[in-house]
Amino acid sequence: MKIHNPIIAAFGKAAVINPIVAALLTSVSALPAQAVKLPSVIGSNMVLQQNADARLWGWTDPGRSVTVSTSWDNTPVTAQADGSGRFEVSVKTPGATFAPQSVTFDDGVEKATADNVLIGEVWFCSGQSNMEMPLRGFDTQPVAGAAQAIAYSGKYPGIRVITIPKAHSYEPQADIPAEWKESKPANAAEFSAMAYFFARSLTDILNVPVGIISCAYGGSKVESWIPKEIIATYPEFDLEGERTGKRKVDDWHRANVCYNAMLLPVAGYTVRGFLWNQGESNVGAHEQYPQHQADMVSHWRRLWKDETLPFYSVELPAWNYSDPEGVSAALFREAQQRSVSVLPHSAVICTSDLINDDEVNDIHASRKQELGERTAFTVGAMTYGVEGLPYKCPTFKEMKAQGNKAELFFNEAWSGFTPNEELVGFEVAGADRKFYPARATQEDWTTHTITVTSDKVPEIKAVRYCFKNFARGQVHNLLGLPLVPFRTDSW
Repeated sequence: MKIHNPIIAAFGKAAVINPIVAALLTSVSALPAQAVKLPSVIGSNMVLQQNADARLWGWTDPGRSVTVSTSWDNTPVTAQADGSGRFEVSVKTPGATFAPQSVTFDDGVEKATADNVLIGEVWFCSGQSNMEMPLRGFDTQPVAGAAQAIAYSGKYPGIRVITIPKAHSYEPQADIPAEWKESKPANAAEFSAMAYFFARSLTDILNVPVGIISCAYGGSKVESWIPKEIIATYPEFDLEGERTGKRKVDDWHRANVCYNAMLLPVAGYTVRGFLWNQGESNVGAHEQYPQHQADMVSHWRRLWKDETLPFYSVELPAWNYSDPEGVSAALFREAQQRSVSVLPHSAVICTSDLINDDEVNDIHASRKQELGERTAFTVGAMTYGVEGLPYKCPTFKEMKAQGNKAELFFNEAWSGFTPNEELVGFEVAGADRKFYPARATQEDWTTHTITVTSDKVPEIKAVRYCFKNFARGQVHNLLGLPLVPFRTDSW
């Protein structure tokens, strides 16, 4: 077998006569070849996206060939490592299966095998603490139904979760320590609660394995997940000042750092779409947020080489934000809904009703199971085309005001609203822009309109519903889906 030696190539055959060069040759020959190394996101217990060209990569010696073999296909795939030692291949995956599979990487020196691999649906779940929050909860902040979810998690062995550890860096990282874990009581307590309940519901709907890449950092801003080239175009950010410490910023608020340290090591792993639960740290920046989020998603889609990957974001939960007017969070939720208009293949999951009255000072709402289910209903209908899933929330359409009464018309209210005599959460204002609680009733059962009135407002000019930082939505359609908060004014 002929072996190319770079020192002979550099010095020529005559160089062997030189004893110093001979010693160098001996030491180089003694160096072991590098065994194939895989990133953390590729390994045993992982879920690969079904019916796809699944992207796999790793590292070995520069120029070395790596052969990738799968248990479901007799045709191996070969790639050559580049000058840095990195290789990449794509393997065709079959339809979903709960039968364990394997993938073997062979660089001629040593084999690396990923066992207990399932084929199914993979989702990238990111954001801040409401996505990060594990089933066990945070200190003094529980997740409703967590004990049962953990205890019965072994019923869903097809759910696999890899949790990317929290990290921040101004330099791009290639890998980060993590591993895929099966759904079972010994593991489930550390799973993202929102992502786990989503995966469980999606499994029930589709009957396929579901893989979750949980990549969230509590307190992170949307800008934390964006590359520096895009951050540089935002005049309100000083990335260099943050980097050098001239601009004091909390670690979790820094721009670009989660992108480098947490997202890049897993970017490109073949997924079906993105789930996003973030926004608390961007409250007050509702004017810029839709465009910044669109920039982030567009860049992510380019990284994953798929411009059509769906993006589902969770509506900002209610909390007692401290702004004087008490509407900064409401303005942000409105911006989230507005972002859908500038971002194709996206939707917002309404959460206005998924809070409890005693959570006014708790930014981590406990009802993650209902949130995960509602998200799965939306994804099941919009991404997978499952017919009949209840996922469309009622939304405001138009208002007709006359004197101290206003009639409100809605989309997706074909069956009317909850049959309460009085509906709460509405406010009205006149030309003075002062809002007062309004009496709301469902009077027209043919058009399913809502009529609002107030003795304190003789001429209604504007109506708002749940348009506050903390307001619990109590108006639903007959399938239990909440009316999306709205306002008719632009004050």
